[in-house]
Amino acid sequence: MTNASPAPVEGHGADGVVSLVGVSVAYGSNLVLSDVDLEFRAGEITALLGANGAGKSTLIKAVSGANSRYTGQISVAGVAVHLSSPVQARQLGISAVHQKVADGIVPGLSVAENLTLDDLARASRQPFRNSRSALADARAALATLGHDWSDSVLHHDAARLAISDAQLLVLARALRGRPRLLILDEPTSALTAAEAERLFEVLRALRATGLSIVYVSHRFGEIEALADRVVVLRDGRVQSDSARPFAWHDILHDMLGRATELDHDRGATSRGTEVVARLERVTLFPESAPVDLDVRSGEVLGVLGLIGAGKTEIAELLGGLATPLSGSLQLGGAPYAPKRPGDAIAAGVVLVPEDRQRQGILSGWSLEQNVTLPFLRASSVLGLVSRRRERERAAGVIDELGVVTSGPDASIDDLSGGNQQKVVVGRWLSARPRLALLDEPFRGVDIAARREIGARLGSLAAAGAAAVVLSSDVDEIFEVADRIVVLVAGEIALDRYADEVDRSDVIGAFLGTAHPDHPDSPPERQPHV
Repeated sequence: MTNASPAPVEGHGADGVVSLVGVSVAYGSNLVLSDVDLEFRAGEITALLGANGAGKSTLIKAVSGANSRYTGQISVAGVAVHLSSPVQARQLGISAVHQKVADGIVPGLSVAENLTLDDLARASRQPFRNSRSALADARAALATLGHDWSDSVLHHDAARLAISDAQLLVLARALRGRPRLLILDEPTSALTAAEAERLFEVLRALRATGLSIVYVSHRFGEIEALADRVVVLRDGRVQSDSARPFAWHDILHDMLGRATELDHDRGATSRGTEVVARLERVTLFPESAPVDLDVRSGEVLGVLGLIGAGKTEIAELLGGLATPLSGSLQLGGAPYAPKRPGDAIAAGVVLVPEDRQRQGILSGWSLEQNVTLPFLRASSVLGLVSRRRERERAAGVIDELGVVTSGPDASIDDLSGGNQQKVVVGRWLSARPRLALLDEPFRGVDIAARREIGARLGSLAAAGAAAVVLSSDVDEIFEVADRIVVLVAGEIALDRYADEVDRSDVIGAFLGTAHPDHPDSPPERQPHV
């Protein structure tokens, strides 16, 4: 292995700064980034933290040129610019390595060609560039990360790389451009402990050269080891900007929400009796311990966790979108192994997905069509769809959840984000399920909509069904849940009734397992292709 130190980054110093003033991004009526002021300074690692939907990805896309639909001002080295493309951002010295590594790999090109992709794009300037030169440049790029891959690996199709090796490839390529600002989105998610530790060494060395680094991660141990600052986003706004030493208790409060005057008295906490669904010795991630979890009728279970905690995995297991790595599921005391969402729906289990825009609504369709499409058979008489039954079902959703609309024929696209979410929730609750799963149901909705949805869930539970709300917002969980489960890295850190715990207990559950150390690292391996 080549143990190379990063080369000095040119053009750094007092001017090596990217700053944002009043930057906002809206999708329709949904403001996902609101009036953000930030400065990324040379020679500093800034950790960007936030729960799901906090605005991290939107901020990264704006700064890296992937989303030009922002307002406000972004300045590079003190000069105001409008970033309209990733190519422009790279030319200005801003490189980003996104979490979806596959998007950064060009299938059909070799590993070496992918590493030197910018050179291929400028082929007109180097029409006689040879394979030997490309291999040398590729090796130099990998040496920046302390890696030395064989010629056979460099000649292989990059699409055949393991995901961890593909992540190293796109990172090496980003550093090859000698950026002034490097943005890393969950860079260790597919790395071994050895590879992660080598990456940390490289980042510390790069920081010493004057490079500014934005490090997005939900792994607090990594941030404690690397970061000079921690910036917390919540609901598209900067909640805090902290320097060392980090007060993790306060940082978690900023991420998950603090007690507010908007919290309301839900009355007595309900305690369920009959077990509707059970996870028995279920493994959520390959590296996590098995979990046992009961979901009971007559109560709203709130599952709280950050990115990568396992919330969505639980929803997908029960909703028929995934199968457990190990362990088993039960529904009503009988074995339960749905192969598809249709199996779950037939068993009385419905799932409101996390991504409302892509998985929840049918853009261009009416409110009524969005509500009734999954239930055409129930709305049919002698094989013909009854418009009267469709209209009654849609009207019931509008009435029960207080959907603000001109009527069932209104386009779903004309509704606000909160009212769209009411339609998605109402669609599935109109099926009168025995178990309702709601993954981040309150994202992008206002307090009024949140309470109307919460009240509907309470009514569902009071009627003897079970509801599971999966969220990364502690305010939301305390507002709707009778029982609270905290997930950390695929394992249950707390399982208590809501009237037995407070926010300090919840934060303590996170902190109790939030600082894993990297184990001793095995020697470097060659990529498997």
